[in-house]
Order: sequence, then structure tokens, then C-alpha cells
Amino acid sequence: MSFIKRLSLQKLRKSSSSPSSTKSSQQGQAQHVEQQAQQQQAQQHQLPESDININGTNTDTMDVEIQIPEKQTVLLLHAAKTPYTLTEDYPVPQLEDEHDVLVRTQAIGLNPIDWKAPDFNFAIPVLPYISGRECAGEVVKTKEGSRFRSGDRVLAISTDYRDLRKATYQQYLISPTYNTVLLPPFLSAEEGSTLGVAFVAAALSLGVCMGVDFSSVLSGPDLFSLLRSPSFAQDSLASDIRSECLDGIRAHERAKEGDWVAVWGGSSTSANLTIQLAKLAGLKVVTVVDKAKHGLRLSNHEVLKADLLVDSHDPERAVQIIRQNLKGKLRFGVDTRGRESATSLLHALSPSNIESVPLPAGEAPPSPPGTPKEETLLGAHLIGLTGLPKQQAPEGTMFHTVPIKLFHEVPEVGGALCQWLERLLADGLVKAPEIIDVEDGLGSINKGLDRMRRGEISGGKLVVRVAE
Repeated sequence: MSFIKRLSLQKLRKSSSSPSSTKSSQQGQAQHVEQQAQQQQAQQHQLPESDININGTNTDTMDVEIQIPEKQTVLLLHAAKTPYTLTEDYPVPQLEDEHDVLVRTQAIGLNPIDWKAPDFNFAIPVLPYISGRECAGEVVKTKEGSRFRSGDRVLAISTDYRDLRKATYQQYLISPTYNTVLLPPFLSAEEGSTLGVAFVAAALSLGVCMGVDFSSVLSGPDLFSLLRSPSFAQDSLASDIRSECLDGIRAHERAKEGDWVAVWGGSSTSANLTIQLAKLAGLKVVTVVDKAKHGLRLSNHEVLKADLLVDSHDPERAVQIIRQNLKGKLRFGVDTRGRESATSLLHALSPSNIESVPLPAGEAPPSPPGTPKEETLLGAHLIGLTGLPKQQAPEGTMFHTVPIKLFHEVPEVGGALCQWLERLLADGLVKAPEIIDVEDGLGSINKGLDRMRRGEISGGKLVVRVAE
């Protein structure tokens, strides 16, 4: 978007708070400016909405020449249970793969894993370590033939935590084209930085673990069919996610329009995107939250309003309310909180079959367990984003963990999801989660993570703006 259009849009948005006699016309003008900017962006890129082409090109335009330094500032973790350290003169990562894009960071979305990993000493493959899972920024360098060009505003989603080049706690990072999302001109960098990990977790939970077909929503992906198509190399799936991807749910059990899904912990950003995508697919949603904190906001929310809103304060009572209202119609549950709430959600999914044998100490629950004996049985499916019940799954119930690495290890999947998100954002079908607050500078990330540790950030996202 040109400077003049950005300035015009800012003035129009400011004036939208003026008296009601002019508010309607001003909003219409703002929408017109936004639509013009979107059309201009689309014309520049000339990419059909339905294309999923990882090696698509923009040969009709010239890249903007951008100066790239050899060194940068990063945040390094030198040991578990210690703060990140602001470090200068760190090498800027280089393009290696044909899909690599170099992005200059503008805004970083903070995630719970960013403080939990060092506090509990997990998901740290090497020291010193660079963390960070998502950011919005500007493309500054690409390989020849990339579908991106210098100057593009993008969302970089870094689920590949073992490759430090892709971590977002640095001024420059590498993002593969199939894990990169072109942002619409009306979305700020701060807003864009809230979407990445939550969208991936939501899309994989629904599309892989529940088998939801998104093809009717702006030509979204049908991941269930993609992973089972003759042209897909199933041997390329990592061994620890192959069973989840291929055996987690059978064709006749797939969630379809009109089915119910319960989301426990409905105030989190992962829940936010799960609810949005579920509703777009035609599912009915039960949202279980602390109603004292989030009930009023969610009950009147533009895109998150639940079909049934249940208070989580008393878990047993919450289960009773769900059972009484749905009367055995709830087969799908997504838990965003942890083992205890996942156990409560299991009771809501399988009210007559909750007795199961506890697992030996230290043994993880199977995911997924064996296929039920009856081929026509419609099983229940429980997806745990942060934990599952410490017990064997009852007969007819499947436990699922989200195969996150599918996003960065399988370009067909990552590319399909990223280009679908581009269309959803451009058409306004997906909204960015609320921003609770914005910190300034890489050096403020430790402060932000401390706020998350204390539980101060709830119902939205904490973002860090990175200085130019």
C-alpha cells in the first residue's frame, strides 16, 4: 500500500469515531480504500487464489534493492532456567534452500512455549539457543523464482524449532516460502504476528485429527484426502506422526457440517483460531471458559460467539451442562489447557465409558489407540494441545496429539495452509486475535515472558514491536 493510501486510511479510521451522522459514510470510504489497496496488491502479485504452487514466480516485477547487514542483534538462551540475553554482532542467516526467504522482523508474537521451554528444560536442541515461533516482517531477499519478492509484508511461522535460522527472536530470519503468509495491506504487522502458531495448531487439529474438509471455504485444504492420495509420499512422514496422520480417524468418522466440537480453554489464541475455523466449516461449538473473565466478551464476539458457552469454574458442573444439552451428540473435543481439563473433557465426550485402567507411572497414553472393533462405530476424538488424560483411552475413544511438524516437514501441507490463510485474511473470514499489549524492542521480550509467567496475559496476545 502506498504512503498516501496508508495515510488516507489512517485518517478515515480516526474519523470513524466522529458523530453518527458521518460515521456510516466514513466507514464506507475506509472500506473502499482497503478494497482498492487489496486489489492493487493482488494485481502486483498476479497469483490465482486457488493456486498452491510452492515454486510460483513473480518474474513480471523487479525486486526492491534492500541493504542487508552482515551482523544483527538476537536474543540468546545460554542455559535452562535463565533469561534470554540480548546479543549483538550475530551473523545474519543466509539463504540455502531454493524455498528460503530472508525476512526482516517487525513484530513478534509471544507464545507460552517461549517461557515454558527454558523453565522446564525441554524443546531446546542446542545451547546457546534462539527461540521464537512467529513474527511479521518484510521480505528483504529471496531465491530466483520465489513467489515472494523484496518489500512484501509477510507472516513467518516457525514451527521448526531445531533450525535456529528460522527462529523469530532475531532481527533477520529465514522462512520457507511454504511456511510464509503474504499479509493483506489493511493488517498491521502487530496483528499479523498473532496468527501463526495458533492457526497451524487449529488447522491441523481440525483437518488431520478430526478430518474436517475445508475445500468449501475459499478452496481450503482437505488434509485427510491429501495425506491419503496416491501421489502423496507417505514414507516422507516422520515416524512419530505417521500413525496420527494416517490412522487417527477413519473416513466415516470425519467431522462434518452440523457436528459438535467442544473447546476447553476457549480464551487462548489457539482456541480462538480453532473456533473460527470450526465455525467456517459449519461445525457447532461448545466453548468452555472462565465466564467471570471472558464470558461477556465471548458471548458478544463477532466471530467467537459459541453455540453453547459453559463456565469452567466447576469442571464437574461444566461436564453435566454439556451432557444435558447435547445428549450424546458430542464426539469431538479440543483441550488447550492441560491434563486436568483434558480429563474433564473426556468425561463430556464419553459419559457412559469413562472407566479405564490407569497407566503405569511415566508411561504416556497411546495416540491414537487401536481401532475400535466395530467398523461402523462413530468414535469420540479428544485432541490435547498441551496434554492428555493420564489413562488409557476408553474403548471407542481416540486420543490425539497435533502433528505440528507436518507443517514444516511436508511442503504440500505447509504451502496449502499458508496460501489458504492468505485468502481467509484477504476476504476477512479470519480475524486476528485481540492484542492485550505491545512491548517495544527485542530487549523487552524477557519482560513480556515474565508477564506471561505471572498469568497477566489472558484472552489475547502479547506482541513485541521490533525497532527498524
